[in-house]
Amino acid sequence: MIRPLLRFLFLPLITACVSKAKDIPNWLTWQGGEGPGKGKRIVLIAADQEYRSEQSMPMLAKILSSRHGFECTVLFGVNEKGEVDPTMPVYPEKGQPLKEHHIPGLEQLTSADLVIFFPRLLTLPMAEREMIVKYIDSGKPIISLRTGNHGFHAQLPYKINGRQVGWGEDVLGGAFMEHHGHYQADSTRGNIVPEQKNHPILYGVSDIWGDSDVYRTYKKGSSLPEGCTALVWGQPLMGRKQRDAPNPELEPLPVAWFKYWETSVGKKARVFHSTMGSGSDLQNAGLRRLIINAAYWCMGMEATINPARSVDIVGAYAPLESGFDYKRIGAKPRPVQAYK
Repeated sequence: MIRPLLRFLFLPLITACVSKAKDIPNWLTWQGGEGPGKGKRIVLIAADQEYRSEQSMPMLAKILSSRHGFECTVLFGVNEKGEVDPTMPVYPEKGQPLKEHHIPGLEQLTSADLVIFFPRLLTLPMAEREMIVKYIDSGKPIISLRTGNHGFHAQLPYKINGRQVGWGEDVLGGAFMEHHGHYQADSTRGNIVPEQKNHPILYGVSDIWGDSDVYRTYKKGSSLPEGCTALVWGQPLMGRKQRDAPNPELEPLPVAWFKYWETSVGKKARVFHSTMGSGSDLQNAGLRRLIINAAYWCMGMEATINPARSVDIVGAYAPLESGFDYKRIGAKPRPVQAYK
């Protein structure tokens, strides 16, 4: 009688523990505080392997939530154990099939007022790609950061009038072509386009700098596609300090712009893309304000942009270095709650 009795006594406790384990989500949510964003929801996707979006997207979410009032949810790229995994390969190992990537919680895109994308060369299950396409074609606004413009290795199932839509080229207005600056050897000064200095996205923005290099997104001798309006030009510097001299051999290229994306049913979505945005770049207050202002503008809330409202980091923020030398850098799979 002892064993059955013990089982009877402890079964509810065991069941509760199992249930609790199953209920632990694979994403993080911060409820909005007081501020202009109260009642609006932003979903941020952290799924790259190089620029520490797994650290920077929670940091941005905390600012947007606690200082601006938005409810924010961060979705992560995870491995088969459900761990946030910035080390998952994007190309198959020799003789091995490529492991698909996975972003739990993408069904939450349907209730988002804005999505901030930071993926890199993902191969997602078709069902997850379809959820992303549904959002992109909804007419709701889009922000993309850094590797977001080459976010998907396996193309999205998105056609308009029988033509395949390019995520970077078409939706965002430019995909990664090459490192215009010197990879991990120089840095970028962001210079505001004088003709756009009064655009709402640039209210209160100054001193933009990041230690990542400038991306080229269009062929030499050409320009951003029609419909894209450059807001910030990125000048490659001679070194990796903010006050380093400009590199006279490298022309500035656009690093932040906006445009409108016309969906399959003729809706027009506001789009903002910044090719700056590594974890270390986002230690710069000017770049943070640029992106946060863009969130307001994308949602049609430009009248509530206030240059005096804080974009200061909430709590501690110590992003790991960019790159793929994961062992040296210290990037490794971690549970979702490690980024709370």
